[in-house]
Amino acid sequence: MSCQHLKEATDHAPLSAYEGGCPPCVAAGFDDWVHLRLCLSCGLVACCDSSPRQHMSAHFAAERHPVMRSFEPGEAWRWCFEDHQIG
Repeated sequence: MSCQHLKEATDHAPLSAYEGGCPPCVAAGFDDWVHLRLCLSCGLVACCDSSPRQHMSAHFAAERHPVMRSFEPGEAWRWCFEDHQIG
């Protein structure tokens, strides 16, 4: 099955600084995120599901923005939360 969300998603400029790690984690005083992700709907940078607080999944649950991409150097894969597909 083809995912329309992945087809329509375009890169979005990050809304938050990311050099210091996951902005929501940093703001709360944590430094144990694993990888960063970028929401392709709004540009939020947040930590992945391997991180303790899973901020990108929490963002999807709250905002229903369907597609994120890896924000790690050299990675460009995307994930659709709605359809559970990688692209």
